[in-house]
Amino acid sequence: MANMMKMVSQAATMRKQMKRMQKELAKQTVEVTSNNGKVTVVARGDMSIKEIRIDPSAIQDLALDRLEKVIVTTVNSTLNAAKKTAGTEMSKMSGGLGGLSDMLGGMK
Repeated sequence: MANMMKMVSQAATMRKQMKRMQKELAKQTVEVTSNNGKVTVVARGDMSIKEIRIDPSAIQDLALDRLEKVIVTTVNSTLNAAKKTAGTEMSKMSGGLGGLSDMLGGMK
């Protein structure tokens, strides 16, 4: 019975630490600009998009389908960078939680 109480206590502690990690990750941002410099995307460490900036000249310079591809590529690159940043931060924050980041989807 004492073992079960210890496990419940550890689970509660991990939940609190996870909430804290999520709040910290939401504060972290990464910014990626497309190769042509026309699109910039800012994402948070919680994988949400904070901002997308499109150079007005892109609307004139690029065909619509090309601009759409640039936006998608830049968003995906930004989210990949955010995942890497989040994985690094989670590793730092999880310290002694051993394998917590693996349990959370393997964010590395």
